[in-house]
Amino acid sequence: MQRYKSIISYDGSGFSGYQIQPRSRTVQSVLEAVLAKMHKGEQIKVSASGRTDAGVHAKGQVIHFDSPLSISEEKWETALNSLLPEDISILSILKVDSSFHARFDAIGKEYHYVLQLLKKRDPFHRNFSYQYPYDLNIEAMKEASRFFIGTHDFTSFCSARTEVEDKIRTIETIDFLLDNDFLTLRFVGNGFLYNMVRILTGTLLEVGSGKRRPEEMADILAKKDRRFAGKTAPAQGLYLWKVFY
Repeated sequence: MQRYKSIISYDGSGFSGYQIQPRSRTVQSVLEAVLAKMHKGEQIKVSASGRTDAGVHAKGQVIHFDSPLSISEEKWETALNSLLPEDISILSILKVDSSFHARFDAIGKEYHYVLQLLKKRDPFHRNFSYQYPYDLNIEAMKEASRFFIGTHDFTSFCSARTEVEDKIRTIETIDFLLDNDFLTLRFVGNGFLYNMVRILTGTLLEVGSGKRRPEEMADILAKKDRRFAGKTAPAQGLYLWKVFY
């Protein structure tokens, strides 16, 4: 039995998230169906660095699986890509030690949230960015983001349905990358809670639009209550960009 680590990319528009759900098309269910086909019906379980929600994309999701098949890494990549649908791509695949775990060995992640700043809706970007046609004070957003840098309890900035008890996380970087009509918020940290990046983004948008002041972020963090943060930004603007090991 050999363990394989793979970096995969997917367009989340046509999936009900990453994790298997009854009667739903998910990234995990599609991957496992293809692996079962290659293994003549034998179920091969796939583990990922973390879940992504319905509509959320991945540029660098990491998975691992075990297989008894003797296939070279190059042939694995070719075979999987030939069987997978067009909205999933295997970017690389490597043999790894059996102790490797895509989720538990991860030491950090990078997420991007893409905003489309056009005043008029562009239908060709509707699944891959969040259109925000209102004026934004990006300097105010940058000022607000500084309150999130470092180690904090992010209870106020995660879904009330978050299952983990420890909500302390460290954010190393929040960058604002402006490219013509697109603004990308780049988040790098040791881990992110359920909906955390989308809630941080939604709150920063409220700062940028003048609904909140940057210094309010410290108070929202201190309250440890989801009700005090901003709205959850829509799924289609979010990308799991990279996982660090």
